[in-house]
Amino acid sequence: MIFALADLHLDYTNQKSMEVFGDDWKDYQEKIFKNWNKFVGKDDCILIPGDISWAMSLDDAYIDLKKIDDLNGRKILLKGNHDYWWTSLSKINNLGLKSMEFLQNNHFSYEDYDICGTRGWISRDSKDFTEHDEKIFQRELLRLENSLKESKANKKIVMLHYPPINSSGDFNEFFDICLDYQVDFLVYGHLHGFGHRLIKEGNIKGIGVRCVSGDYLDFAPVRII
Repeated sequence: MIFALADLHLDYTNQKSMEVFGDDWKDYQEKIFKNWNKFVGKDDCILIPGDISWAMSLDDAYIDLKKIDDLNGRKILLKGNHDYWWTSLSKINNLGLKSMEFLQNNHFSYEDYDICGTRGWISRDSKDFTEHDEKIFQRELLRLENSLKESKANKKIVMLHYPPINSSGDFNEFFDICLDYQVDFLVYGHLHGFGHRLIKEGNIKGIGVRCVSGDYLDFAPVRII
């Protein structure tokens, strides 16, 4: 089975409070570790689309990553906008984590599915969207397409950190690429608290779309397949 849970925002120092986003974040780290093995089996796969640890350095992130590594399942991780510790793949892969793989300009296979994706970016109709944002937006589109081009499987799952949704509520170019490559499922995170109003889910033009933000799921992994 394949599960997903984004926005873990782990912080072994307990210095970064997430309760500014609402009472749902109270004791959220305890909820994550309590719920995980209730749902995810040792042979299952779990997708983690970004905002994994508040750590600023890879050495500090290792403490949080090792906690995830010790949980059930094969984990496929994607960089979020707060994962400042995420450096080069070679450095991350040299951490010696046994059950974790890192999605960046690549893809991974699990059973009949290929797992593809990229971080994504804020939508073009966001307030104060700049030329610099446009460069990042275009780069992330290219990364998503390259990831999907590598895939040889007939069944595909895409994971994004940012929702593929404009501020207007319409799906944007990231979703269009998923349509072009006949993606089966699309999961995303990033939206918290009041941002949940922007969530769009369901079978949309043949793609199963699901928001998997931690607080939206009460910090319990949700089954995708």
